[in-house]
Amino acid sequence: MNSIGFLVSTAFDLYIMIVLLRIWLQWARADFYNPFSQFVVKATQPVVGPLRRMIPPIGGLDLATLIFAYLLSMGKFLILQLVLNGTILFSPEFLWIGALSLLKAAGGLLFWVLLIRAILSWVSQGRSPIEFVMHQLTEPMTAPIRRIIPAMGGLDLSVLVLFIGLQFANFLMGDLIGPIWFQL
Repeated sequence: MNSIGFLVSTAFDLYIMIVLLRIWLQWARADFYNPFSQFVVKATQPVVGPLRRMIPPIGGLDLATLIFAYLLSMGKFLILQLVLNGTILFSPEFLWIGALSLLKAAGGLLFWVLLIRAILSWVSQGRSPIEFVMHQLTEPMTAPIRRIIPAMGGLDLSVLVLFIGLQFANFLMGDLIGPIWFQL
């Protein structure tokens, strides 16, 4: 059953990241005509479209998409419970586990976007549409770091500083919440 649990967990995690990426693309005002952005919109539109008609945004936050990501996070653990235990026992702690899982997924998404941006900066020559979107998403976080730590010898260390900050935040959450954080 561990193999099925792995597949269920991975499928949910990937789709949750795509849904969170849609929120992030809207927040960063990224180019929605970009092929990568179009993929994210098309992958989430069947569910998010009807939800957006019922749940209005609050300011610049797409609340419908955020609620959908949260429901996916809770659903992941309910389905994993069904697969691994054969029963579903809903308890109030699933509300917290869903929120923590969503927070961890957002951190994981940030990690992967930064990693893809770093790798593309080495090989792409700046012509990739995916690199353009990754730049739009991460530039608000890397620019302030770059002002404090300028490029040294042509190397931009801002992404490395963000990686260290993400790892610190991950360990801090593990210290504050306990071992369940690392199991999410």
